[in-house]
Amino acid sequence: MPASRMVVRVTIAWFLLAVGLGASGLLRAARPPLPQAILIGLAATLLVLYWTPTSFRDWALAVDLRILVAVHVTRLVGIYFLVLYARGELPYAFAVSGGWGDIAVAVAAVAVCLCAEPTSPRGRSILLAWNALGLSDIVFVVLTAACLAVATPESMRALLRLPLSLLPTFLVPIIIATHVIIFSRLTRRPRR
Repeated sequence: MPASRMVVRVTIAWFLLAVGLGASGLLRAARPPLPQAILIGLAATLLVLYWTPTSFRDWALAVDLRILVAVHVTRLVGIYFLVLYARGELPYAFAVSGGWGDIAVAVAAVAVCLCAEPTSPRGRSILLAWNALGLSDIVFVVLTAACLAVATPESMRALLRLPLSLLPTFLVPIIIATHVIIFSRLTRRPRR
């Protein structure tokens, strides 16, 4: 499928750009609201591409929903949040609740991928429940990070260095967009 190849190529290029940006150190000097604007802008770009006639939309409508869910296994990054909290590099309010929430969503994503058939009513209900939980968690994490960054910017500096700089510049926009796409696909009325 040509759309799949295009999505893979663009995703790899985007990832490499995000790594380059993180490695350059340019993000380290960023202050709110710049990191939040980058994250929201990237997520919005993905959603605009989904809601307009593009190859990305074609791919997003055709791909097995479990692949979009599988992306969320990356949320095991929450383990690293807990490690950084233990080292004193991230605040409790972000690392512990956000870390455990992300870990729970990631583990549940594995279970959903293995057990939920998206075409069955039960599978759709499981997907909807997991998606609501996952979206609520990521919104909470993003808002907590933003509030802490505004109140005490130094407390969130770890998010502006590699490897965590990939969160606002790559992973979290994808996570947010896939949640919205999953909701959109699960609630779409079939065409007549």
